[in-house]
This record gives sequence, C-alpha cells and structure tokens, in this order.
Amino acid sequence: MTKLVPCFLLLLCGATVSAHAQTTNFNKPPKWASEVTWYQIFVERFYNGDKNNDPHPENIAIPPMNVAAPQGWSVTPWTWNWFTQEEWAKIPGRSFGDMLQYRRYGGDLRGVLNKLDYLQELGITALFLNPINDAPSLHKYDARYYHHVDVNFGPDPVGDNKIIATEDPRDPATWKWTAADKLFLKLVDEAHKRGMKIIMDYSWNHTGTTFWSWLDILKNQQKSAYKDWYSIKSFDDPATPQNEFDYEGWLNVKSLPEVKKVNVTTERKHGLPYEGNIQEEFKAHVFDVTKRWLAPDGDITKGIDGFRLDVADQIGLGFWRDYRKLVRAIQPEAYLVGEIWWEQWPDRLMNPVPYTNGDMFDAVMFYQVYRPARYFFAKTDFEIDAAAFKDSLEFQWKRLAKDNLYAMMNVATSHDTPRLLTDFFNPNKYKFNTYPDNPAYKTNKPDAETYKRLQLYLVHAFTSIGAPHIWNGEEMGMWGADDPHPRKPLMWKEFTFEPETKDNYRNKLNEFDAVAFNQQQFDFYKELIAIRKANPVLVSGELEFIKAEGKLLGYRRFLGKDEIVVLFNVSNAKALFSLTPGNSYRYLWGGKGTCKKSVSVNTLQSVILKKI
Repeated sequence: MTKLVPCFLLLLCGATVSAHAQTTNFNKPPKWASEVTWYQIFVERFYNGDKNNDPHPENIAIPPMNVAAPQGWSVTPWTWNWFTQEEWAKIPGRSFGDMLQYRRYGGDLRGVLNKLDYLQELGITALFLNPINDAPSLHKYDARYYHHVDVNFGPDPVGDNKIIATEDPRDPATWKWTAADKLFLKLVDEAHKRGMKIIMDYSWNHTGTTFWSWLDILKNQQKSAYKDWYSIKSFDDPATPQNEFDYEGWLNVKSLPEVKKVNVTTERKHGLPYEGNIQEEFKAHVFDVTKRWLAPDGDITKGIDGFRLDVADQIGLGFWRDYRKLVRAIQPEAYLVGEIWWEQWPDRLMNPVPYTNGDMFDAVMFYQVYRPARYFFAKTDFEIDAAAFKDSLEFQWKRLAKDNLYAMMNVATSHDTPRLLTDFFNPNKYKFNTYPDNPAYKTNKPDAETYKRLQLYLVHAFTSIGAPHIWNGEEMGMWGADDPHPRKPLMWKEFTFEPETKDNYRNKLNEFDAVAFNQQQFDFYKELIAIRKANPVLVSGELEFIKAEGKLLGYRRFLGKDEIVVLFNVSNAKALFSLTPGNSYRYLWGGKGTCKKSVSVNTLQSVILKKI
C-alpha cells in the first residue's frame, strides 16, 4: 500500500508531469476558471445513449442500507409522467418519495458523448459531473469503488464486474481500465477537443456499505486490515446472539460509513471548519485514485481538469492542504471547488474564507450570492430591496481574494435544490419548508411572471462576478421541487413526454401540465452565454454599482476602455435610468439601437448596454 512519505509526491509527478511547466501559481486558481460557463450533469438522468447497458435489479440499491430492488422492478420509461407510480413501486407502507429512489432511467456516458454537440451549441465550456464512481445508489456518493466508473454508465457492465474482480483494490499496480473507465476517458478527450474542461465529483468523507474495505470489515470485524479506516464504535461479539457492530454514518446515515478523522486539534462542529485530517491509509488510497483520474497512465493530457469535493466542511483543513499539494503537483492547472453550504440551516450559510486562502480550494459552490439574489428578483415572503442586495453581494465579495472571487462557481441550483423556475415560483424561505413538507408548495409549471423574474436573475448571473453555472435542464425550461424532484430525466426536444400531473401526485383534479423542451428558454441562455463570451470585461472587469434604490438596480463592468452597463427594473412601474454624460451605448440585450444620457426600462425588464 502507498505510504505517505516525502518521496510520494515525486513518484506521483513522474517524467510526464515534470515536463509541463507550471503556469499557475500554487496559491492561485487557474486562469480558465474565471472564463468558463459551467454545466452540471447528473448522468443517470441526462440522456440514455446505450439501452444495452440499462441497469438490472442486481445492480441497484437504495438507502438506508442498500435495500434490494422490489419484485418486478424495471427501468422507468424516459418520457413517463414523473408523478405516476410504477406498478412495482406500489408497496403498502412505502411513500411515493421513498420509491423514487429506486427509479432508474438508463442515463449513461454514451448519452453525454452524444450530446456534446448540443452543449457546444449552447456555449458550455466546462462540465461538472455528479459522481460517476461505481456505486449502487442513484446519487452515487455511496461508492463501491472510487477508482472505477459505475459499470452501468459504460457499455459492458457484466464484463466490467469481471475485470474488477481480478484486482487487488489496495494495490494501484493491479488496477485495470474497465470499458466504463475507457468510455469516460474518451469523454474527457472529446470534451477537450471542443475546448471544454471537465471535473469529477467525489466525497472523501464517507464510502458506501458495499465499498471493498467496508465489506472486509463486515466479514472480519476487528481482525480486518481496514478496521482503523472508519469511525467504528463497537465490533460484534461472536459469543453473543445479538450483533453489537456499530459505527458512525455521515450525519447518522448508516448507508454512508464515515471515514475516521485523525489529528483533530480544534473543536469539530457541523458547518464550521476545523483542524484535522483523515486516516492515513485511507488517505493514501484517495491520493492514488486522484492520481488515476488526473494523469491516466501518467499522462495529464488524458486526465480531468479538477474536482468538486462534496461536504468539504466535514473533513479537517489539514487534509485539504495536503490534497491541494498533491493535486497541483500532478496537474498545475487543476481546479478544486469545495461544497460548503450550511453553517446553521436554514438561516446561516458558511463562510468561504477559511477554504479559499490559496492553500485548499480555488473556489466554493457560491450559493452565498444566490440566496440574496433570489430575495431581490423573485416574489417571496423575504423580499429585499436593491440596497440590501448590493450590501449582501459586497459583503461576500470583499472578504475574498480577487482571484478566488472571480473563479467562484456561482451555483444557484443543483441536484440538491429546487429548480430555478420552481424556486422563483414559491414564496418560502430559501431551501426551507418545501414540498412535500409544505402542502402549499407549488410544483406545477410556473406562471408567466415567474419566467420574467427568472430572466432578470439570469441576466445578473451572466453579467456579475464569477463563473456562471447551469444545472442540467435549466436551459430547457424544466421545473421541479427539492431533491429528488430536480432530478427528473431531461426533456430533450426529440422526445414526446406524457403530460405531468399538475402540482403533484396528490392532485385529485386530473389536471396536467404539458412537458416539452422550451426553445425560447434555450435561446435565452445561449444568448447570455454568447454575450459573456464575446465581452472579456464581463469575465475579468471590475464591478461598480451605479444604482441601488428601491427595486431598481444598476451596475457597470469596466476594464480599460471597455464598459458594460447592466440595469434592472424589479418595480411595478416603468423606470428611467441616467447614464454617464458624454457616453453613447448600444444594446446587447433588452432593446435595439443605441442610447445616451438615459434609458427607459419597463417593469420586470433588464437591459445590457455596451459603451461605444
């Protein structure tokens, strides 16, 4: 097993890596991180490109303890009414929500490859894939193997399982490339050919209960060579009839055994950073897996461009410092983005500063700037005015180093949140009191005003500081409540979908919403991406607010002689905005022709102006 000794990094780097000069300082994000538009893909629900690899009952399981699929289980048709329950799912005592975790639609890596041209047309330049490591669940944070792609995402699940069975998972020298692994590396290559970056999503905080080392513990208990890898409370006593085996699951979720934390020198409190590390031998395995994907067969040109790290606050800062050293030694242009979210749900978000000082992450998933934006642009019970929105943004921006600020992944929605349209359609507090807990929560297709308000936010998202992020399907006009409902299969234009039960499965009025690809929404996203891409000032320019009064907001982005002005009217009346005297502007969005001195903006409208 790999040992963490000083020569470890040298062994990782090798001749291939050392031949590439480091162009990015160790403590700085790579330049490309501020330039990209991110697109997050949940592979199982993205596109089914190969029906021959669709999962079988023996390949799937669900939390809490990887319960087997029910009798009669089968893959759900892609165009199915989301709120219709399959016959195999109608089990007494089991809720609709419970049974959603059993659903599979057959999305795979061939599906992602087939849609790269679509993403290129949209203007996407960076892909963030939710976990594709081999795992039995839908979410795949319960890894079976870190070093392999899920067998059902590749062309030969049966053959891949046979290959995996020949390996010693402890020894990277025995690791082979499965058909699924090779298909992923092909995806990396094809993405790079299109000028796209690609990062993987991993959780080093826990594994699944089918992870190879965990299975050894279950079999051998305290005699297992891996007994110190996890936070185990007690082992089974074979002399007693009961099973005393107990352990820590992440957030008490027993299907996710938590890796042991070591060298903890400060208080460990949920939602706050702490000093500590993870068990050394498990850490060595993590490092081997990281090397495998950053430099396949020692070649960084074939590898990924970074990692999104799940529940990063659950792991001590010492590990993340070591991890950055490892990653940057292998790939100096790699991007590391951490998920830090709730300090105290649902009112206080975490402080990104301790994680973005140059020794850990380049960025975080910046939900911190979405929440106030929602309260300004959407119609909610927690409305704020332009001055409060400005103050909220400046508070977040001013506490971050400029390089990190501009490299932030500006996430609004993801696999863990309601979709944007639904989030804007409901008046509740952000990420709180949603469906199904709230009977009043609206899950049907949003109204016309919601689309208008969302357009305002999107104009802001693509003209503000940081890298825009799109959760797959938002550009198609999809809607959906909180997890698992943002994970509906994507509504591709070539499909004809069944109408969706209006509101939710409890609806007794037999009313439905039509489900279809929204070309207008797609074109809107495409135009905003193109505007940002064509105007470097929107990537690296400074931002200055020129109006923040009531529900009227304006700011300018400037870089040298380039200047773009962005104006928003979220009030209920037409508004007149004054422009810099002596300057002339042309419309990039929201109007035609040119203007000077002032510009009129209708209610719930925005404009983007470029100085000429």
